[in-house]
Amino acid sequence: MTKIFNSPADFSDDQFEGFLDIYADRLRGVAGGAVALRTGEPQVAVVIGGGSGHYPAFAGLVGTGFATGAVVGNIFTSPSAAQVYSVAKAANQGQGVVLSFGNYAGDTMNFGIAAERLRKEGIDTRIVVVTDDIASSDDEKKRRGIAGDFTVFKVMGAAAAAGLDLGGVERAGRAANSATRTLGVAFSGCTMPGADNPLFEVPEGHLGLGLGIHGEPGISDEPMPTASALADMLVDKLLVSAPAGAGNKVGVILNGLGTTKYEELFLLWGPVSKRLRDAGLELVDVEVGELVTSLDMGGTSLTLMWLDEELETFWKADAYTPAYRKQAAPVAALESFQDGAEAELEAAVAPEYSEASAQLAGAVVAGLEIMASTLHEHEQRLGDIDAVAGDGDHGRGMVKGVDAALQTATAASEGGAGAAWVLQRAGQAWAEKAGGTSGVLWGAALEAAGTSLENNRASYTPADFVAAAHAFADAIIELGRATIGDKTLVDALLPFTESLATAVTAGADFAGSWQAAAAVAVEQAAATAALSPKLGRARPLAAKSIGTPDAGATSLALLVTALADLPAK
Repeated sequence: MTKIFNSPADFSDDQFEGFLDIYADRLRGVAGGAVALRTGEPQVAVVIGGGSGHYPAFAGLVGTGFATGAVVGNIFTSPSAAQVYSVAKAANQGQGVVLSFGNYAGDTMNFGIAAERLRKEGIDTRIVVVTDDIASSDDEKKRRGIAGDFTVFKVMGAAAAAGLDLGGVERAGRAANSATRTLGVAFSGCTMPGADNPLFEVPEGHLGLGLGIHGEPGISDEPMPTASALADMLVDKLLVSAPAGAGNKVGVILNGLGTTKYEELFLLWGPVSKRLRDAGLELVDVEVGELVTSLDMGGTSLTLMWLDEELETFWKADAYTPAYRKQAAPVAALESFQDGAEAELEAAVAPEYSEASAQLAGAVVAGLEIMASTLHEHEQRLGDIDAVAGDGDHGRGMVKGVDAALQTATAASEGGAGAAWVLQRAGQAWAEKAGGTSGVLWGAALEAAGTSLENNRASYTPADFVAAAHAFADAIIELGRATIGDKTLVDALLPFTESLATAVTAGADFAGSWQAAAAVAVEQAAATAALSPKLGRARPLAAKSIGTPDAGATSLALLVTALADLPAK
């Protein structure tokens, strides 16, 4: 939902005023839009446009190697013929004008009227309509223009910058349009400034297949697939619609519609790129990001432009605009990676170990399996606790850490290793994959416990395990600098280790000692609800934390309780 505005009715004009002020060093505002400040020899003017709400399209694409001018209408509304005429007249450099826009009725009429007026004044004006949306029609001439706007505009801008005449720029644009196909999906609708509800809604657990970029819903609602299945859906439908005689080189855009995070697009690109390469395509100058948006719509689209030699040249050509910059020279100067150019990391080899240590390594793996099962079961609960005054990532981080630790420990044990080595490797994997504070603390603690146990002992006693527990706790305290009362896992960890040590020293059964210590940890973890956090991200929101136990103390209590049966096995 758009939240920053003075008056919803003035949103388009007000945002454009700010845009022009920011880029006054390279653009000039004119009635109806903006034109690029001139550089070099006169060239064909490429004037693009449509309604607002699609940034970077359209004004963000005005500049060297791209559009000469952009006409900007109200949100999702075609600019008027007078606005198109004004911008085109200002952009004209005496070499003729190409008007280009997506295939929508209002744009077609208004740009067409403006073109006739320009022609009557002796300005040779051509029109290139973008029709890339395969979901909107089987007839290529009736298709909407969506993210394919970008490829067509880019090709024509590069052609004009290369000095092609008006006919050449028009021909290049039509070739780009004929070679471009796009398919999009929506995860959520977009909301107009000042409106309380989106223009459309996507049912929970679904996506809208075949969206438009003016608030139109998808052609159909489909169950939300995994990223890999979504990649297959997009790629397969585009490949089926490939133009006749298409080659094996494609320019590619994976476009975000407004609120889909870049990280999500990067994730989706993995299976998309694999699927495209498996189809025998060579990917040229891939673009992943927000290029043609629809206000705050959640969604993405995939665009393919099949390239011949000329289209490839124009697609790869340099460009410099407020929202898009491409410069091939610095990239071309980079040296490609050469095999052996960097030092190879020495493969980790397990040190010698005793039979007793190998048996204990098996128990370590069994313990990590129990921990993994427990954390997966309680992941959401731990995240909810952490979200009260923190960032809500504790459950997810612990799961990632234990999964990595279990995988690494299993491989190390099966490959032949002692308990110390297995725990050390597990700790390293935990810290690497979990990240965050809990990741580094648990990783260091497991490594310290492993170091304490050593690999070559003939046997292990309860006192050895108590020493390992102390080493585990000492590592956490040394790194985290927490003490009892700070509302951290230390509030449950230290009472646990002290209870375990006291019972074992008194000669109690180790399994029973562990169970009793685990009960202490549960009690002390619950007691952290009354504490105010003194460390970490929860500290600035201490008041909110009162009444909720610490997530780290809670996860520790859950784990030592789940592990209570292991010593008896």
